[in-house]
Parts: sequence; C-alpha cells; structure tokens
Amino acid sequence: MDTLSENETLWTKAVPGDEQFDEYMPLLKDKRVALFSNHTGIVGDKTEGSAARSLTGDPTLIPFGRDGNGEAVKYGQHILDALIERGADVTAVFSPEHGFRGTADAGENVESCVDEKTGIPIISLYGSGPESPAKEDMDRFDTLVVDMQDVGLRYYTYYIALYYLMDACALRGREVIILDRPNPNGFYVDGPMLKEGYESGVGRLPIPVVYGMTWGELAMMINGEGWLEAGRNSLKLTVIPCRNYTHHSKTALIRNPSPNIRDMRAVYLYASTCFLENTAFSVGRGTDCPFEIYGSPAVGEAEGFDFTFTPQSMDGAANPPFEGHLCRGRDLRDIPIEDIWEKGVDPEYILDAYNAFKNASAASDFFGVPDKKGRYLLDLLSGSDELRKQIIAGESAEEIKASWKEDIEAFKEQRRPYLLYEE
Repeated sequence: MDTLSENETLWTKAVPGDEQFDEYMPLLKDKRVALFSNHTGIVGDKTEGSAARSLTGDPTLIPFGRDGNGEAVKYGQHILDALIERGADVTAVFSPEHGFRGTADAGENVESCVDEKTGIPIISLYGSGPESPAKEDMDRFDTLVVDMQDVGLRYYTYYIALYYLMDACALRGREVIILDRPNPNGFYVDGPMLKEGYESGVGRLPIPVVYGMTWGELAMMINGEGWLEAGRNSLKLTVIPCRNYTHHSKTALIRNPSPNIRDMRAVYLYASTCFLENTAFSVGRGTDCPFEIYGSPAVGEAEGFDFTFTPQSMDGAANPPFEGHLCRGRDLRDIPIEDIWEKGVDPEYILDAYNAFKNASAASDFFGVPDKKGRYLLDLLSGSDELRKQIIAGESAEEIKASWKEDIEAFKEQRRPYLLYEE
C-alpha cells in the first residue's frame, strides 16, 4: 500500500479519476467541453519536489502546501491544462464558492472572468449564493467534466453548485463526467438529516451532515433518487472511479480545499465546530487555525476556557467575527486524531460553548439573529430547528446523537445502491 505518513495503517494514497486519462479522454472526442473545477483540481494529486505529508510529525497538523519540514511544495498539473494539452476542446470553466483560484472569503460574491493563462471564460456559480448557470453558458458545451476536491459535509457548498449544474445538464441534454476523488470524511455517516423547509445555500439535499460518499456516488444518488427537476435517471452520467480506495480509507489532502480549512485536523473537526458559526462564539476565523479552536469575548473567566486568541483580518477571512477582541475558549489541536474519528459529529463543543455563555450572560442571544423565516444559521447548518431546541432543553451530547441514529441507518440503506467502493 502506498502511504502518506509513517503510520501505514491509517493513511492510504488513492488514485483519483483525473489521472486515468485512457478512461475518459475518448469520451471527449469531438465534444465541446466545460470544466467544473477550482484550485484543488491537481491531476493525480501529485506534488513535485518534497512530499507534502510524508515526513515527521503529526500529519494532521501539517499546513496544506507545506511538507513536514515546513518547506513549500510545488503542485502538479491542473486538470484544465491537462485537458487542453491532450487535445480537449475546453470552451468554458465553471467555478464554485471561493472562485476558481480558491481565495475568496466564505460567502463572498465571485465575479465571472477570463482565465489569464488559457483565455477560457470562467463562469462563477457563486454570486450572492449558489446559482444555476445561465442558458447562454449552457449553450457553450456538450459535455461537463467535473474534477474538484470536497470534504464530504452537507454544508460545504461545492456539492450544491454541482447539484445545480447536474440539474441544468439534465434539463438540456448535456452529459456529465465526474472524475471521482476520495472523500476524506468518507469512512463514516453521522449527524442530523436536512428536513424539508430548511434547504439553503449551506444545505440542499436530504442527507446527513456527514454523508460518507464520494462525489461520484453522490451524483449517482442525486440522479437515481429523482432529486433533479427532470426526474429519476434523467441525466447522462459517467463516473471515473478512484483506484485503491474504500470507505475504510483515511486519505490526506495535499491542498487546502477552501481558505479556512488549513490542515487535515480542520477537515475532521469542521463537521462539529461549524455548528458554532454565527453564534456568540468565534470558530477561529482570522487566526491560523480556524475550526480547530473556539472562544468568545462574552464568557469572562469561565472554568477551563483558558486558551485565548484575537481574530484579525487576513486573506480568506476579511473582517472576521470579533475582530480585534480577545476571545477565551478552547484549543482542540491536542485531541488525539483517533478520538476525533471515533466521536464523529460531536455536539459537545456547541453544548460547552452554550453553557459557558449561559453562565456568563443572557443565553437568548447565543444563536445570533434568525432570517425572515425565523431560521437561525444553526438550523440551516444542522438541517432543522431540532438541534437548537435540544441544546436549549439541556440534552446531553449522547442524547442528541442518539436522536440521529434512526435517520442515519435509513440513509445508509437508501445510499447503498449507489456505492462504488467497499464499505
């Protein structure tokens, strides 16, 4: 087994679909091709020079783009350049939240533009929120190729843009080819389901927070379950599967998938700490370790909240919550990575923050401000108002997780026909 760290039993080097040119280049012959990708579309997940994750130290704490010695790594060829080099007629590129280069802030309006290197138009699917492509942009191509690294969480917006593209392609008779990639959170299923009426820009499909599927598998489920406007199996879909990958695999990414996911530990903790977004707490945006810490100026001298940080405006986190204010909270970077894996989606962090805030001030303000429909961001992230009500009612983390179990088991059965890799 090809490995990514000293611990051979944990880290697997899978072969993504984009490296398998013989499988998909013949499908692009005489076709006008559009590409859905961003900065993560590095062919074969290759780095040149020193290996990104193979040297000493805890690989989950090595910042993306650096090796174990702190040296910058050089990435391999981007899928756009690889397609053009092999003769594909690429006529458009679609980009998701954070833009084609992956540098825009979360939620920031991203304008369409032209790629300086190739002259190909880059069409943003993320203006004020995830959007369907315009008819004139759909008329640019016959086949859509998808190559992008996701982290496998329902509120990670890249898959929502994929959904809208799939929907448009099904309605207009366009083919979609997904060059599949490992899901770094693909080894488990956990968290609350998204309920009807809570669809938003941070949650579109009736799936758990951690759905445990690659994009190829998820796309097959979207098509097969009839979640597209055109109906069940309305999309001509081809998936180029990964090799050397199963749903037991632990796969390390080589590049930050978005500006505030800085290392593999953040990839795992994000499933739990994201619930604190837009509450009375910071999740570390504006620091060098977002989603691996949390804290608030409002908790005073709360017991155990002895870790301090002060968010500052920086690239990828302009004007972060509590900018310039000292926050007291907790640092999660010393938690054994196996413990994070074992607990999965862990409500303990938001319960801890809520209780500290409640003891220090008025708990009614903890969840921020609701939207016009009365939904708080936590409701949209968790998929309903149930988690918020459970927190207010004083339920324990164990009780909250137990309430998800039935829906999780039902989803596992629902997704089974679409799995491409061993469970």
